[in-house]
Amino acid sequence: MAIPIHKHPKVLSVFSLVMINVIAVDSLRSLAINAELGASLIFYYILAAFLFFFPVAFVAAELATGWPQIGGIYIWVREAFGKRWAFVTIWLQWFYNILWYPTILAFVATTLAYLFDPALAQSKTYLISVLLISFWATTIINCCGIQFSSWVSTVGAIVGTLLPIALLIVLAAVWLFTGHPSAIDFNWHSIIPANRMSGNLAFLVAVLFGLLGMEMSATHAENVRQPKRDYPKAIAYSALIILLSLALSSLAIAIVLPKQQLNLVSGLIDAFVAFLTPFHLQALTPWIIVSITIGAFCSVSTWVIGPVRGLMVAIEDECLPTWLSYTNKKDAPVTLLLLQALIFSFISLIFVYMPNIQSSYWVLSALAAQLAMIVYVFMFTAAIHLRYKYPLHYRTYNVPGGTKGMWILAGLGILSCVLAIGLGLLAPDGIHVGNTWTYPVKLLSGILLCILIPLALFQRASIAGNRLTQ
Repeated sequence: MAIPIHKHPKVLSVFSLVMINVIAVDSLRSLAINAELGASLIFYYILAAFLFFFPVAFVAAELATGWPQIGGIYIWVREAFGKRWAFVTIWLQWFYNILWYPTILAFVATTLAYLFDPALAQSKTYLISVLLISFWATTIINCCGIQFSSWVSTVGAIVGTLLPIALLIVLAAVWLFTGHPSAIDFNWHSIIPANRMSGNLAFLVAVLFGLLGMEMSATHAENVRQPKRDYPKAIAYSALIILLSLALSSLAIAIVLPKQQLNLVSGLIDAFVAFLTPFHLQALTPWIIVSITIGAFCSVSTWVIGPVRGLMVAIEDECLPTWLSYTNKKDAPVTLLLLQALIFSFISLIFVYMPNIQSSYWVLSALAAQLAMIVYVFMFTAAIHLRYKYPLHYRTYNVPGGTKGMWILAGLGILSCVLAIGLGLLAPDGIHVGNTWTYPVKLLSGILLCILIPLALFQRASIAGNRLTQ
């Protein structure tokens, strides 16, 4: 059975967990991508909620209350399938987040540019400067310990995520109520995208990717005051807030910006400007930009520590060298955080200096989404297997319907992940990503490489471990 690394401070309440989940999942960056779907995003969000989001929320709640140790998904997969596949899972989760960080911080840089000079958003020197300064700052914040970083998550969730999302939704309602035209039609044919499903299905992956992260707070389970009682409550509250806020705010952008004017990087701030200008409220723009920047920055800060703590458990299991496990007095894994920041810096340089920023933005997002879907396949299959491997293991929360209910929920989750992986190989409409045939080959090659690396590292660690015991 899983063994905790050591005693951790009990500093997280239900409210703290909800704020961590909201800031981890409620990413403002994904709103412009989702808005590309127009009115049909209603259909895609309902589909994604029942096929993926609710299964993740329910299954993660059972796993986290049954195995509430630090490590989250690493612990669950290890208990089901052993160290090898647990290490592959946490490695993929860690790496897809590193691929995601440049995209969210590019969003931060583009948003900030509106405060000074919108033309700065086209400057690669400016972009790389913001990316590096922002990420290294979040690394320093997480070196200050979980209590401080959870406070940052709470501030970011309220000020930088929920506030601008609520304002965007209110502006859209006022826009329609005052007789302004909508860029999308609200009718049955526009909501159900039957005649253009093939072109837009690639965006379903982006919708799913925008709903990732409900399980991430489980890596902090031992920091929760009453994990078996509080974690299921936090999951329920978080799910309701996240689904409503993301769907309605994405719809708000689609209402004010025609599809041909949508920019994946700057679409959110473009929407605010479009809403505010007719009402002569442009003076609010700088404050909104500051709020959005805080939210995106805190979102990165929340994710920076989660997968790293899973890797710490993998180090204790001798899957990685022990010198990576150094922690400071605040229980922060300093060595891994610094290594992560160095890898991020290298990937960011490649991202920024590619010829087309918008295309590279999509490719990084697509690869990260594909890797994330593989991680969730491991999580869902582990949940089913643990029902049989440890049938008497106490879980405060159990998914509805017992073992059959677990098969239904986890089965839907696996189905949606496999579907998303296949759809993610399709080139999306309206975004130039190169040759239609070479695009999936590049993605598949990236996925294969990302899986082979942890397998090779685990094999090397196993050989080294056998030598030491001989």
